[in-house]
Amino acid sequence: MAARESITHEGRVVEVTPAVTSVEIISESACSACHAKSLCSLGESKSKIIEVPTRLRDGLVPGDKVVVELRASMGHKAVWLGYGVPLVLLLVGILLPSALGMGEVGCGLCALGLIAVYYLVLWLLRKPLRNEYIFNIKK
Repeated sequence: MAARESITHEGRVVEVTPAVTSVEIISESACSACHAKSLCSLGESKSKIIEVPTRLRDGLVPGDKVVVELRASMGHKAVWLGYGVPLVLLLVGILLPSALGMGEVGCGLCALGLIAVYYLVLWLLRKPLRNEYIFNIKK
């Protein structure tokens, strides 16, 4: 895949089972590579574990350095599901009741209720969504 068509991260294989391969990815802030990061204490990094379906032909063992890849369209879809739809629901939950004459507290509760229901539905659909977001491993 071309660079524009995929999102890649370097990682390290942590565990390999017949079903999934766990890869640790370290997300670093923009200033973490700075030579003065120890002085300003703003540089931070977070470790994330990604589970990728195991392919026996890859022959991966814990400690191998790999590149984890996801189609860019899937990344955009995740951003839309996580941020875009909730923003639209929040605006609808505030503006529509307000236009109907509801008070501020009611509008706020309506908006929060819509967001809560949306994230509940998203949580209930986590297994089908997990099957849609499949990462690939490259050595």
